[in-house]
Amino acid sequence: MKKLGLMMLVVLVNCFAGATIAPMVDLNPVVGAIGLNGFSVLFGKLTPSGALGAGIYTEAWTGFMTKAFRSSAESIGWYSKIKSFDQYAENDVIHFINIGGDPTVLINNTTYPLEVESLTDTDKPIALDKYQTLPTAITDDELYAISYDKMASVIERHREAISEKIYAKAIHAIAPAANTTATPVILTSGATVDAGTRKAITRADIISMKKKFDVAKVPVTGRILVLCSDHVNDLLNTDQKFADQYYNYTSGKIANMYSFEVYEYGENPFYNTSTLAKIAWAASTTGHLQASVAFYAPRMMKANGSTKTYLSEAKSDPTNQQNLVNFRHYNICLPLKNEAIGAIVSDAVAVPTILTDEAIAFVVAGATSNRTVDTGGLAWTIATANDWLTVSIVSGKARCVCAANATEAERTGKYTISLVDYPLVTKDVTITQAGS
Repeated sequence: MKKLGLMMLVVLVNCFAGATIAPMVDLNPVVGAIGLNGFSVLFGKLTPSGALGAGIYTEAWTGFMTKAFRSSAESIGWYSKIKSFDQYAENDVIHFINIGGDPTVLINNTTYPLEVESLTDTDKPIALDKYQTLPTAITDDELYAISYDKMASVIERHREAISEKIYAKAIHAIAPAANTTATPVILTSGATVDAGTRKAITRADIISMKKKFDVAKVPVTGRILVLCSDHVNDLLNTDQKFADQYYNYTSGKIANMYSFEVYEYGENPFYNTSTLAKIAWAASTTGHLQASVAFYAPRMMKANGSTKTYLSEAKSDPTNQQNLVNFRHYNICLPLKNEAIGAIVSDAVAVPTILTDEAIAFVVAGATSNRTVDTGGLAWTIATANDWLTVSIVSGKARCVCAANATEAERTGKYTISLVDYPLVTKDVTITQAGS
């Protein structure tokens, strides 16, 4: 029984490693899982490095598991277009040659001897990013009692969680850091959307990015455009031709547009709309807007390094009798050169403000208060949830009628002013009334 448990665990771990690596080298995860297990059998090393085997027991099961949502295969299709450099990732580092430049070209020269120049090339080592999962505890009691194979479920979730982070980090790394001639960052130019907070993307914006790539002499074949979800929805709402091209509502597959092979992905980076600078990885995106990313696939690279499994057996923990499992994987995705990349960023719309008194105090007997409201000429509404307050708009002012307070305690309420065209822009006015 112990040997069977060991064998099952080893197979699952090999499935994890194989399924993790396979999509990154343009293979089906199933092929990767089967292939790694076959390789292990052929070479007599079924247990991966760092894995302990004995003491893990699972039961046959039937049932249904509700899993977390993951990126669809179609949404990460852009990643498969990037060339793999796995074979060069020695010790989880890749060495590139930084080309020094081109030789000077003379036209109709008559001066001799020619000046001698050097073209100095240098080594450029790039360390792969390290992805680690926190250890998951699985008790022996769980493995015996639950109605599903939890060890298999945990290993799958670790694999998928690492993959999700790899794709998100990859698109962030590919996106340009700032607006330059070689790395254009442009703003959207469409109608105001999302409660007046940003401008929608248009076909004209995509054509503008095409023109930027054309001027930079980026080859047509290999151009990729990864639209963020906001921009996809903009086009679906305003562009019938795009809606017709967004033909597979199940997969979300999108037809090519203006030399770009188009994908939709939800984890695209955010930009500062004032400076057009990319927000750093893992930094707060509050107050910033998401971008669609364009790139020339042959100028990008990706590489997988080592994958290591960590497993602590329950038999080594007599107090808790629990197993611990987690993984470490190395990966990198970058532009080979800081060129042939671009971003289309949602342009922020200046949000109007509401100016008025923020607090009003009423006497016990109640009274009426008329307050000036300045919205810059924009239409507004007023409302309250307190039954002892009656509010309305009279001659462009906020009128609040407060009923008498028959209780001894002071009471507090409010009314809220909202802009008609900007429903997210509101102003609360606090109302207090003394008790009797």
